[in-house]
Amino acid sequence: MPPLGPQGFQQRPPASPPPSSPPPRPLTSVLAVDPGAIRGCLFRFTFIWPRFGNGFWFYPTFVGRTSVAGFRWTGRFWIYSGLDLRRIETFSCF
Repeated sequence: MPPLGPQGFQQRPPASPPPSSPPPRPLTSVLAVDPGAIRGCLFRFTFIWPRFGNGFWFYPTFVGRTSVAGFRWTGRFWIYSGLDLRRIETFSCF
């Protein structure tokens, strides 16, 4: 059974893998990601560059005041996960 999202309804991962290569990294980064900005990426393939660690594909299904939740691509399949907006350096969605 798919995971329950923050509103209690079932969430389903994308039916296909993300694009085969990451997009170019944006030239600018911000001190904190605004929830309104990343909300435009809901239900779209999104590449996340975290403050620490390697970038990854994400498919956001929920944006809260301080976090985003959705499906993270492992390289083989999607897993449900959440991320604090303060841990995101920048992002790009399609």
